Amino acid sequence: MIPVHDFFPKRIICLTEEPVETLYLLGEQDRIIGVSGFAVRPPQVRKEKPIVSTFTDADIDKILSLGPDLVIGFSDIQSEIAKELIAKGITVWINNYRTVEGIFNMIGQLGSLVGQTAKAISLVDQFRKRY
Repeated sequence: MIPVHDFFPKRIICLTEEPVETLYLLGEQDRIIGVSGFAVRPPQVRKEKPIVSTFTDADIDKILSLGPDLVIGFSDIQSEIAKELIAKGITVWINNYRTVEGIFNMIGQLGSLVGQTAKAISLVDQFRKRY
């Protein structure tokens, strides 16, 4: 059997709360190394993860010191943060979801990014049935 290289990010910083909650729901919370001050779900996140940003401001030095291999943000509102991190060599994924369907797409995409596509699809299916 040919060994499979693990290309998935292992050290993720989330500048908004939705990817934090999604990663916890996918069982991938150990990948998270920093979060937004607005992250409140699940409740333990504020005790488990260092806060590195608000919604429009980020502590770039703190982010860099944590050594992320992926930073996740939202929209043009965080474009200056993204630009600065990209200039420092950090991979940044910015979402721009504005609808419930867009949020479902983000969940599926994030699941794919961390190697949990099937779990993400299942989670979206559960949400669709509930709402």
